[in-house]
Amino acid sequence: MAESTVAARLRGTWQGVRRGAEQVDAATPANRDRAVDALRAFAILGVVLGHWLVTALVADGGGAVLHTASPLRHMPWLAPISWVFQTLAVFFLVGGHVATRGYASARARGTTYGQWLRSRLLRLFKPVAAVLTLWTVVSTLLLLSGTDVDTIHTLAKLALSPLWFLLVFAALTAATPLLLRLNPLWPLAVVLHVDLLRFGLGAPAWLGWVNVAAGWLVPYTLGAAWTRGELERRRAGWILLTGGAAATAALVAWAGYPASMVGVPGAGISNLDPPTLAAVTFGLAQCGLALLLREPLRRAMRRPLAWAAVALLNLSAMTVFLWHQTALMATTATLLPAGRLPGLHTVPDHLGWAAARLAWLPLFALVLALCWTTFRSYEQGPRRPTGRPSKVVRSRPAAQGSGTEARHHA
Repeated sequence: MAESTVAARLRGTWQGVRRGAEQVDAATPANRDRAVDALRAFAILGVVLGHWLVTALVADGGGAVLHTASPLRHMPWLAPISWVFQTLAVFFLVGGHVATRGYASARARGTTYGQWLRSRLLRLFKPVAAVLTLWTVVSTLLLLSGTDVDTIHTLAKLALSPLWFLLVFAALTAATPLLLRLNPLWPLAVVLHVDLLRFGLGAPAWLGWVNVAAGWLVPYTLGAAWTRGELERRRAGWILLTGGAAATAALVAWAGYPASMVGVPGAGISNLDPPTLAAVTFGLAQCGLALLLREPLRRAMRRPLAWAAVALLNLSAMTVFLWHQTALMATTATLLPAGRLPGLHTVPDHLGWAAARLAWLPLFALVLALCWTTFRSYEQGPRRPTGRPSKVVRSRPAAQGSGTEARHHA
């Protein structure tokens, strides 16, 4: 009897999930390009899983001191992991596409540049307030409790590291009117010349920070070209994919660039800090693959369950992005009293660590879900009373089609 009751409840829950997914699917306008949302969702998941897989907080001094380490430093042959999960170029591709389309639509409706920019930046930075407030309080309490200053610095740096993305993205968003017609080859040429000066002619290292803007301008302006209809043919995707992959392979094999597409603590050169030519050409390959996947993703997103999952993740994109590092650190710190646990507090120098880290991923996801439950209102706004139809829910899917992109940030 008990088993049949549980089975009946599970069936009822599943039917409820399906009905909810069908409602979301039915409320989505037919002209919405669901591939855009799917690409954004995959980019978010790539960043989250990438950080969780290659970021280790090693406990030293009996657990009193934490410092960062990476399995890519101890096991460099795992570099292909970074090729799969370093998806920032797709963020900027989608962001440039959505922002340029939204700006054009805003102009057509008579919205001023200031009004459009204020709306975009408010949606972008409102969730940041919660992260900054929490970590200001946590850092102060840790300092007052006598926690090692280097440990506090390590934790705060990891927690706030996602904010660099927002600052760069906000700057590119503000410059959107100037970028509507910019050919991606121009910022690519800037990156090329900066690297030639840095690595070939001995120019000062600070010159590389020019590439923070120029490097991410490349996929952002590709997104603008997508909006203009210049990347609709599959040939464009194949050129970007094959050309970017070949250029990256050549740079790694013969020009001395690191194989890892993410930063590795202690490495002499990082492909991301600041972006190098190899990171940008790798991003071109990613953008080409993303463009080639548009049609398969559009077909896949016709399934209500798949589309509902993507839509839910997009509604919480900033919350997931901003809190995933906090979820990792909260899990690590909470379990410190249990000792130096494999895959969590130990040096990532062997495959056993990698296997143990995979086992910790569900717990990281659970803690991130708790963070999402607590802080999602900063992104989505307060929940409406149940039993009342929500105009917002129906307006969100329409936003992309009309150009307003309500609640979409990347």
